[in-house]
Amino acid sequence: MCRSIFRGYRMSVVDKIKNLIDEIESDKSVLRYSYNTSDIVPGETPIYYSGPYWDSDELKAGVVSFLTGKWLSSGENVYKFEKKFSNRFKCGNSVMVNSGSSANLVMIAGIKKHLKWNDGDEIIVSPVGFPTTIAPIVQNNMTPIFVDIEFDTLNFDVKLIEKKITSKTRGIFLSPVLGNPCNMDFLDYLCKKYNLELILDGCDSLGTLWNGKYLTEMAKVSSCSFYPAHHITCGEGGMISSTDEDLISMVRSFSWWGRDCYCVGSANLLACGTCGNRFDKWLEPMYDGIVDHKYIFTNMGYNLKPLDLQGALGLEQLKKFDFIEEKRRESRERVSKIFEDNLDIKVPIQLDQADTSWFGTPIICKDKEQKDKIVSHLEEHKIQTRNYFAGNILIHSGYSHLDDYKLYPNSNEVLDRIFFVGAAPHYNDDVFQYIEDVVRKI
Repeated sequence: MCRSIFRGYRMSVVDKIKNLIDEIESDKSVLRYSYNTSDIVPGETPIYYSGPYWDSDELKAGVVSFLTGKWLSSGENVYKFEKKFSNRFKCGNSVMVNSGSSANLVMIAGIKKHLKWNDGDEIIVSPVGFPTTIAPIVQNNMTPIFVDIEFDTLNFDVKLIEKKITSKTRGIFLSPVLGNPCNMDFLDYLCKKYNLELILDGCDSLGTLWNGKYLTEMAKVSSCSFYPAHHITCGEGGMISSTDEDLISMVRSFSWWGRDCYCVGSANLLACGTCGNRFDKWLEPMYDGIVDHKYIFTNMGYNLKPLDLQGALGLEQLKKFDFIEEKRRESRERVSKIFEDNLDIKVPIQLDQADTSWFGTPIICKDKEQKDKIVSHLEEHKIQTRNYFAGNILIHSGYSHLDDYKLYPNSNEVLDRIFFVGAAPHYNDDVFQYIEDVVRKI
């Protein structure tokens, strides 16, 4: 959709807003929806586990894109963000969608059709994690095969995977816990041995390395989320990435109503389109007339396109990623040490080959009583906590038909023993000191 609503007689409004933004721009303090840790009042101000790390750059980019940009829906800002994201994380080509969950949905749909997988084929996955890692497998008429977790990294136990591989197994779907990967070398070995594809739900692990390579470089296809709590945020949004251009074209089609046309931005306005043949006999032999390529549908798809202002926000967030990642690593290290030094708990290990870009700081308690006591104390003192997501998804009514939860004993301990707190880039010395003061009182 081309934007002209704010042009002409309303330009005075736009100019006033631009002037206001220019005034704000001189103040580079972090503007957040939730809180600014420079203004924290211990015991009164919540310590959120995460949130947007924005300043006036994002504010200006978003407002200017919305008011004066050429496109309201996905357009040239989204296209530029896709390209820069792909280059930054060495992941080939990317398609932006409206959420990380949508990214998983069309990622599985795309790889299934592209590689000609069949209904009922199997994908190996952990029973513990976020529901929309598992739901897309079922929604695409495939079968999730579950592997129990281990307590060192909290990922699925890679030593148990081989026993679950059958003639129907097509892929291994990895979702690193809070950014921390399992043994990627062993996964690579299994994939090569059994001709499987490694699929990455990278929503929590943007920037994580294994032997100096991004996890996105090791996967056939990967997803990412730009939800406000994640490493970078566009308010909402997601990305699917792969070095396989045909696979990305398939994913783009599923994300854009299932249509065949791949024009983006100003190419939509060209009479000939990107292909140079926009008006042609696209429906032969069933119809021999001239048809606009923008209305040719080769898949049964969805409308999962983001707004163009989200692309503008993403471009600004990429500029801050190195700093955000550095601060997240520092926060996780300092928060982990506070808990280890003061409580009889365990924190998951990071394998030697891993260089984790942390989403949060996981804590493993001895039992339910200890977890309940710690979590209650932290929340009472306004330090936000989160469960390790759903725990064993198979105990939830929406997923209980997929397998017997009793077969996964370690996964069944998750809700009783594991929680996480923040590893946010906003934390400063005052925040760390407050967390330590509160933890010492437990």
